[in-house]
Amino acid sequence: MWRIIPYAVIQSMLLCGGQVLLKLALIRMPAFSWTKAFWGSMLLNWQLAACGLCFGMASLLWMYIVKAFPFSQAYPMVSLSYVFGMFAAIVFFHEEVSAVKWLGVGLIILGCMLISK
Repeated sequence: MWRIIPYAVIQSMLLCGGQVLLKLALIRMPAFSWTKAFWGSMLLNWQLAACGLCFGMASLLWMYIVKAFPFSQAYPMVSLSYVFGMFAAIVFFHEEVSAVKWLGVGLIILGCMLISK
């Protein structure tokens, strides 16, 4: 009945982790330019490599989810990444989250629970 939830949570966490690592990588990088220094800094940025790894694992898990579950049930589960993104904004980037945004997070969770049945 709710078999999709653990897979969707892990996949969404991987997506969110990839986005957090991407932002951290971009913070460390200099302004974009077509110089060797810029491209060297990009190639030596471990957060960028870890970002790609997270996105790759999320994609593999997504392939399993789409194969194993109805698309009408699977696709809305991607919205769980917004929930994890909200927590990541607080933990990693020290952002403030308003009550209205928390209400939105609650509605996303409720929607995913309804769709997963």
